[in-house]
Amino acid sequence: MAAELVEAKNMVMSFRVSDLQMLLGFVGRSKSGLKHELVTRALQLVQFDCSPEVFKKIKELYETRYAKKSSEPGQPQQHRPPEALSIHSSYDRGSTVARTSLSTPNIDYPALYGKYLNGLGRLPPKVVKPEVRLVKLPFYTTLDELLKPTELVPQNNEKLQESPCIFALTPRQVELIRNSRELQAGVKSVQVVLRICYTDTSSPQEDQYPPNIAVKVNHSYCSVPGYYPSNKPGVEPKRPCRPINLTHLMYVSAATNRITVTWGNYGKSYSVGLYLVRQMTSAELLQRLKTIGVKHPELCKALVKEKLRLDPDSEIATTGVRVSLICPLVKMRLSVPCRAETCAHLQCFDAVFYLQMNEKKPTWMCPVCDKPAPYDQLIIDGLLSKILTECEDADEIEYLVDGSWCPIKAEKERSCSPQCPILVLGSSDVNGLLPTPNGNGENGKVTADVVDLTLDSSSSSEEEDDDEDDDDDDDGPQPKRRCSYEKGLVSAC
Repeated sequence: MAAELVEAKNMVMSFRVSDLQMLLGFVGRSKSGLKHELVTRALQLVQFDCSPEVFKKIKELYETRYAKKSSEPGQPQQHRPPEALSIHSSYDRGSTVARTSLSTPNIDYPALYGKYLNGLGRLPPKVVKPEVRLVKLPFYTTLDELLKPTELVPQNNEKLQESPCIFALTPRQVELIRNSRELQAGVKSVQVVLRICYTDTSSPQEDQYPPNIAVKVNHSYCSVPGYYPSNKPGVEPKRPCRPINLTHLMYVSAATNRITVTWGNYGKSYSVGLYLVRQMTSAELLQRLKTIGVKHPELCKALVKEKLRLDPDSEIATTGVRVSLICPLVKMRLSVPCRAETCAHLQCFDAVFYLQMNEKKPTWMCPVCDKPAPYDQLIIDGLLSKILTECEDADEIEYLVDGSWCPIKAEKERSCSPQCPILVLGSSDVNGLLPTPNGNGENGKVTADVVDLTLDSSSSSEEEDDDEDDDDDDDGPQPKRRCSYEKGLVSAC
């Protein structure tokens, strides 16, 4: 029995894709997947469930293959049984050559899917072309590439085009999706997403939707992000182009999924790709940044010295630079001071709010200098983090030329209040004791006049003129009270 198992395994290892699919179809197992996945599935069948009928089928396929290989070129080849057709045959209309190409060894399945996506009935020429690449997204970690970025080719002159695509998940991918946690109700963290971009091989491309885009998964349409409303007149509303999550409309099993992309053909070329990804949260990105993105305080101190180093070509010497401890995004005290490695300034923003804002609407622009600040360029300022723990009563600090720092407390608005130093005018008490404010000078105390230093000279002269007129009209003198302080007191502020 052991010899038969070894023989069966050797025969399975020499099978082509069509032979593997026929064997797996014979026992009722899934025939989808890449060649190495089919081989693994067939070897497991031989190892754990190799009945005499299965061994007979393996031997029959092996002999049939080598009988074909040894036949003369002029002899007609045997008709291929229907089981040898790929799982895509029910969707393939007229692409016989593409179906047959599935049985050739070492075939590039993503490339084949891409050509089937465009409905072509011929194999692409053997020309090595640069591939379209998409930018890496911080909130998405790519686990598998289900379909390489493939160009959407119009099939006719109509403005509205449709491009179908079919694929099936492997058992490992199905398990990853089913066992992933939920980010929210009905949304798994492991997802199958569709990404669309311009067909441009010069540099990694950002997601960009074509006009009139619609995505249908199996029998249901998938929601696509809408446009942001624009409050400015004459400015067109913008659409956030993000990966489109297809998972909730898919068959999360070995069954075949069909995707149809509807798009507007207006001259620009677009490419689409399918990916198995794990969606990250802002809290997870923050934790990763705290783990690998903290810059040592001594390195930050050296950067401060470099910024304040005397420039011999400059006529102005910089002795210090002020840095606010308030986040420019939310006007709150910094908790995790952060900036991009490429930024020229020392001012930081709060990494917590920065990641949360980009999770909702990704722009990745520095709020201080308005220049790109992508996630992989972010660093946590170790020196400023230390300062925040030591300086709790100031909202601003100043870095000095030697790398040290000093707090800058906010200047309080100077105001006249009873707590200010008090001067007594007209008092005979050399000890500065305050006389009782009594206009009649009772108890033998000297009555003091009040001088309001808050009034300017013009207003004082005007009031004196008014008082002189009043004195002429009235028989007796009127008391002069020009401020709210008690009589005999004057502020020294």
